[in-house]
Amino acid sequence: MRSSQPVRRGSRGCSRASCRKPALRTLTYIYADSTAILGELATFAEPHAYDLCLEHSEKLTLPNGWTVIKAEASDHEAGPNNDDIMAIADAVREVGSMKAQAPTIASTPAGAEIGRRGHLRAIPSQ
Repeated sequence: MRSSQPVRRGSRGCSRASCRKPALRTLTYIYADSTAILGELATFAEPHAYDLCLEHSEKLTLPNGWTVIKAEASDHEAGPNNDDIMAIADAVREVGSMKAQAPTIASTPAGAEIGRRGHLRAIPSQ
């Protein structure tokens, strides 16, 4: 059984018996829909997915009535672009500025309850 650990492309071997080639694609079955999905090598090794080398992924055969979906990654899907990174940075800045503008909690008398939720309560330190 394989563990779910992040790996680099090509560092896992082909799942086919006696094949020693590096895996380049991942095959996943959706039994309820009689569908097989063949895509780029998954980031994590999953116990119910099969990592295949290029040769075995091209020679893939399925039972009659099954369909195969070949998902190919394109260059623009490889990762976040500059717009994505800037949007994340803007969101982080906005949250940071909201925290800086948040009103401070007025001091409460010692031993007074600040709030109660369920069986827990917050009591200010002295």
